[in-house]
Order: sequence, then C-alpha cells, then structure tokens
Amino acid sequence: MARKPHRADEAHHRPETQHRRARVEVEFDEQTVLGALFGQFDTNLVQIENRLGVYISARGNRVLIEGPDDAVARARDVLKGMHQRLLSGQELDSGAVESLIAMSVEPTLEGIITGAPGGAPPIMIRTRKKTIIPRSPTQIDYMKALISHDVIFALGPAGTGKTYLAVAQAVAQLISGSVQRLILSRPAVEAGERLGFLPGDMKEKVDPYLRPLYDALYDCMPPEQVERRIASGEIEIAPIAFMRGRTLADAFVILDEAQNTTPAQMKMFLTRFGQNSRMVICGDPKQVDLPGGVGASGLNDAVQRLEGVEGIATVRFNTADVVRHPIVGRIVEAYEGKDA
Repeated sequence: MARKPHRADEAHHRPETQHRRARVEVEFDEQTVLGALFGQFDTNLVQIENRLGVYISARGNRVLIEGPDDAVARARDVLKGMHQRLLSGQELDSGAVESLIAMSVEPTLEGIITGAPGGAPPIMIRTRKKTIIPRSPTQIDYMKALISHDVIFALGPAGTGKTYLAVAQAVAQLISGSVQRLILSRPAVEAGERLGFLPGDMKEKVDPYLRPLYDALYDCMPPEQVERRIASGEIEIAPIAFMRGRTLADAFVILDEAQNTTPAQMKMFLTRFGQNSRMVICGDPKQVDLPGGVGASGLNDAVQRLEGVEGIATVRFNTADVVRHPIVGRIVEAYEGKDA
C-alpha cells in the first residue's frame, strides 16, 4: 500500500504535551478494508493525528498510537469505529472520520460506533440510496425524536443536518408505508427579495427557494422515483402559503427555514396537523430575514410557547454539531461569537 512519503521521518516530530503519555497498539482482523481504513497516502490517519495530537504508525494490520493518554484512547476508539463502519458496508470519507472524532469526546462513543453484534449502529435511517447514521451526539437525540415525537423543533446553525435528517426519515417512512404523503415547505422570504420581481409563473418563482429540499430528496431516492412521486402527489414541495386551509393527515410534514415565518404563519402551519402525521420544524433562530428581525420570528415565538408540551420535542444544535467541512463550523462559530 502506498504510504505518505514524509511519514516515515515523522517519529521525531511527535506532538509534545504536559499530559501523561501512552502507547496503544490496535490489531485489525479483517485486512481487506485496511486500504479504505487508512485512506490514500494514509490521509485518514493524518486527519486523526492532526485533530487529536497523536502519532500513528501502521505496520500491516497493526496500528501503533502514541500521545497523551486521553487522546490515544479517543484515537483508538475512532479507528475502531471507522473499521466497524467499513465492515458494515458504509462509506468512509473525511466527513465520516470527522464526525467520529467529534463524537469521541462523548462517554457513550463505544455504544455508538460498535453497536449491536454484526456492526450495525443502534440508530440509523435506511433509504433507497443509502443508510444514514448519526454524525454528532445531538444528531443521535434528533434521530430518536424523529421516531418518538409528533412535532419536533430542530434549532441550530447551517450544516448540522437538521433538514437532511428530517427528509431522510420522511423518505424512510414513505417507503415503508407508515405515512402516505411527504410534504416539504419553506417560507418564500429572503433578505431584500420579493417574489413579484422574479421572472416566470408561480412555480418558477418559488422553486429556487425550495431547491435545498429537492437536493435532500434526490440524495435519498433515485431521481426517477422522486419525479414519479411528485407527479402522483405522494411528495409535495410548496411554500408555506399553500398550506392554508388544509388538514395534513397521514403525512410527514417538514417546514424548513422556519425562522422566516411570522407568528401567524407558524400558528397556521402547526394547526394543519392531522391524524397519523408527524411535523418537523427546522430553522436557525439567529438567522431571521424578516423585517423586525428575531422578535418577528414565528419560530422563536412557537418554541417559547410550546417547549415542554407533551408530544413536542425541541432539539438544539450548536457549532460543534456542524457536519459539513470543518471550516464551516469555524465560520459559524466566528459569526456567532461576533454577534454575541
């Protein structure tokens, strides 16, 4: 296997620290996945080294980890989680490695990454195109809430998986037949823009605002199935204004960018709830584009009124839960720190 050229000479550059140092050797029985485990030119090992401040050397199916004892323990658990993920047939990219590193600070990591005998994690969402597992501790709580509660408020910054996981769960329930319809909605409000000035008919005007919902759908279902289900009415994607006067029964309903609803719109939306339905309301309370700012947001108003009500769950994400490229989390943190 090709090795990163300079790694052989890195031993004398191992991270120094005031903490007690440790050495741990990990042996992997299933060698067919070692290439994917280490990554091309050991990029996965380098990622762990850089993030946790340890030194990792690989010889055959044995991996030696050296560094501060707590960091070594985390690196060992991350490597075991990566190996288990590959054995269960899941993909392993830099984002998956980053999520395992992030979750390694949690005391429940062993249960998350090892799961039941055979390698399956304890909670997952299966769709036609992929199997989705949580990438942060808050995502675990969120995925459990998506199963157990009727109405879920998902609050937090971009990149935390709020809408994506909701769409994935909705697709899984639509495929299994536990709901008959999937309804995705957003307010057609953006900073400084008005629909009347956009070209085209109503569909052409609002589709750009709904594009993130289409993207999540296409990632969970083959495109031809998405188009067929949209044509049959099983999947509906529409602005929140189209919800007025309806009762949404036997449906999984998702409202995205909910911070840009007014209190009246939010009340209208929530009262559409029907029998055998589930509603997920996603938004970032700090990113309100409405005139009047945060105080005018129907999302903030609804959470204040409804948090703690039976059957309603509120899940709060923060910058540590961002599962896009690590720099996205740093950008969000910089902006939130400035605002604070």
